[in-house]
Amino acid sequence: MIFLNYILAMNALGDKLGNFEWGDFFIKIGLGALKILLIYIVYLIVKGIGNRVIERAFSRYEQRENVSSGRAQTLQHLSKNILGYLLLFILIVTVLQIINIDVTAILAGAGIIGLAIGFGAQGLVSDVVTGFFLLLERQIDVSDYVTTGSFSGIVESVGLRTTQIRGFDGTLHFVPNREITSLSNHSRGNMRALVDIGISYDDNIDNAIAVIQNTCDKIAAEDTNIVEGPNVLGVQTLGASDVVLRILAKTKNMEQWAVERKLRKAIKETLDANNIEIPFPHQVYIEKKEQ
Repeated sequence: MIFLNYILAMNALGDKLGNFEWGDFFIKIGLGALKILLIYIVYLIVKGIGNRVIERAFSRYEQRENVSSGRAQTLQHLSKNILGYLLLFILIVTVLQIINIDVTAILAGAGIIGLAIGFGAQGLVSDVVTGFFLLLERQIDVSDYVTTGSFSGIVESVGLRTTQIRGFDGTLHFVPNREITSLSNHSRGNMRALVDIGISYDDNIDNAIAVIQNTCDKIAAEDTNIVEGPNVLGVQTLGASDVVLRILAKTKNMEQWAVERKLRKAIKETLDANNIEIPFPHQVYIEKKEQ
């Protein structure tokens, strides 16, 4: 009896398959695939055009409003991300409609799931809120030299969730925005170049100051990165074997290290030329002969 029912069921299925219009089925699949392909091409074209429009808009914004290049790059990168996510969402919804999937029900279910996930994703929400205020208050921009927590380096990207900082050793740090509780931006305004140089106790301090100041004046006249100074402030400390003189200058942003290196080299050569000793640690060995 069971075997007979099985045979009858298979015969019924065969009749249905025989009556099924396979030609129309494959035509519908082909048309659907063609529509999806065309929509994807349109997606790529619109995304490319949108990115170019954003780049031109922020290029004009940078020139017209006289904003920093880093600020313009930060906002441009963020705008491209928002455009990309929006177009991707539209693409997915359109494809689902083509394959006759009820988008309304999916969106409603996604809303409920998203609400449930939101309660467990407080860290993500904190990242987004903090990132928003970092951008709104213009605390950092791309190419700024910053220090936050244990990380120091150049900002490469500022997003709503993470900030990317390139360390001076080449390491790229991905810092969640919620962990940026304190931030030091070293790229706002002029910077300080500080050089301490020691001379011997036997040398004339006033003469050494005059010689060093003359060298500093020459460097200031030829180096456009120096905004103010360099000036010899005078005796900073009295060391164990040297008198330390301090030289201070103000430089353009991110040029302080180059100016410091240039000052040290020039001052060393000047002191050598004027027979002014720069003390260095040394030891004297006394050998006693046996009587």
